[in-house]
Amino acid sequence: MGGDRVLIDRFLEMMAAEAGAARNTVAAYRTDLSLASETLGGALAEADAAAIGRLADGWATLAKSTVARKASALRRFYAFLAEEGLRADDPGSALPRPGTSRPLPKTLSAGDIEAMFAAIDARIARVPPDRNDLRLSALFELLYGSGLRATELVSLPRGAIVSDRPYLILKGKGGRERMVPLSDRARAAVVRWRAHVPAASPWLFPSGKSHLSRMRLYQIVRALAGEAGISPDRISPHVLRHAFATHLLEGGADLRALQAMLGHADIATTEIYTHVDAWRLVRLVSELHPLIDAGRTRP
Repeated sequence: MGGDRVLIDRFLEMMAAEAGAARNTVAAYRTDLSLASETLGGALAEADAAAIGRLADGWATLAKSTVARKASALRRFYAFLAEEGLRADDPGSALPRPGTSRPLPKTLSAGDIEAMFAAIDARIARVPPDRNDLRLSALFELLYGSGLRATELVSLPRGAIVSDRPYLILKGKGGRERMVPLSDRARAAVVRWRAHVPAASPWLFPSGKSHLSRMRLYQIVRALAGEAGISPDRISPHVLRHAFATHLLEGGADLRALQAMLGHADIATTEIYTHVDAWRLVRLVSELHPLIDAGRTRP
């Protein structure tokens, strides 16, 4: 179970740091995932749909609520592995859904994003300037402007972003590369911040002997939300990545292009990860459906 244990620990760290999961939820997920790993002989992370189906068969005598919790833990674990590029697929669809529905992911409105940018601008305008405000600006521009994963962001090399190149090449699991777009704003923010990073640092966002931790990034983002008048419970680095995807999709981005930018191996992950608000769907049908005719009246 050695390999499983490491990945379970990474997943639970994400749940606590980025998703803001309660301590009891994290403990329950650890128990469920550890038992599942033990049942599968330490091969939970690489289990295929057939193995997961056999695992679920063993839950037949359990209460529906217990099955729902176990399935949720595994489903989120596999979604995390796919999101992090540790699996090329997401086998979570093989898990039972006993009368439960998967909630839509959290996201933010354009107004929320504008409020946080305004809070950053107010910080940067202070005299004398604080280098941590420049770091915050670079972090936020890359989280929302490019949709980077938290791990990808905090571990960026110092020279990863070039001022005259409007994209970033990231390498994931198995050597797979993807191109991430960089806005002019993001590149300018990085240039301003990098001037305060020691030339000998291997990291763009150094901290101590390593780079900024995911937990610290989570705390920074929540603190910014509070300054902007947004409930910290609504936000995390992952929510900003989701807002990046959602707002692009609402703006007309192609789902395949979005898949490439997010680094999803399976288009199904992109479809689950993004959503379009119900009001937009209603508007599209009302305005664009070929049977709609403003001048037609019923006989």
